[in-house]
Amino acid sequence: MSLLLSVFGFEEKRAKNALDMLLIDRKNEFRELAETIFWNIPPSLGPIKNWEVFVLNFCLEVNEAFKTWVGKAELKPNSAMKALTILRQLSHDKSSMTPVAYSLNLAYTLAEEFKVIYRRIE
Repeated sequence: MSLLLSVFGFEEKRAKNALDMLLIDRKNEFRELAETIFWNIPPSLGPIKNWEVFVLNFCLEVNEAFKTWVGKAELKPNSAMKALTILRQLSHDKSSMTPVAYSLNLAYTLAEEFKVIYRRIE
């Protein structure tokens, strides 16, 4: 969980609790995104440790990138590369923009739900 703490400023214990609560209802969505995100991980590496944290971190990155895309946050030097990386991960083996938009929306929604749960935990 320290990755969430360092990048987004979440308190580790609260972030862990919020993620655990989110996974109760949204585990299937996390798995769906994981399958989309981890398409290029060789099976020889075995299962990814703490994959839920990685997926949540990805969702939070999408959430932050969206703020830049709509003009609510300043354009940073790495904004273009971040956007292309997000789109490349989500677009692999897709035949149209519809599933890409679905994955973007799912990632954004999971990040927003995480933030709501995180704020409610004391």
